[in-house]
Amino acid sequence: QVQLVESGGGSVQAGGSLRLSCAASGTTNKLNCMGWFRQAPGKERERVAVIYRGGLSTYYTDSVKGRFTISQDNAKNTVYLQMNSLKPEDTAMYYCAADWGLICGARSSEYRYWGQGTQVTVAS
Repeated sequence: QVQLVESGGGSVQAGGSLRLSCAASGTTNKLNCMGWFRQAPGKERERVAVIYRGGLSTYYTDSVKGRFTISQDNAKNTVYLQMNSLKPEDTAMYYCAADWGLICGARSSEYRYWGQGTQVTVAS
């Protein structure tokens, strides 16, 4: 089993920054994908960014490119999401997700492990 613990959410003004953290514990050695999804009220859960644990490959959804950066620590057990130039439309519950699969896909159903979520609110 893998446990994911998130932190770093909060409320900021438009244009501000936040850094989310997700610490993985348990049977983490088999994980390949770690990343972030978000879900706003009335919307589907959306893949925001993922990082391949064993390499440098990353993915960002178009709406956050140039503003968000995903990274991991040296042990590859903590993943970060640096969010800059935040917009009101970024307001959502952000979830850390992880999976063992070779492909880090867009569907939430492809990720076996999930954090509890951390709320990000961007005031207009």
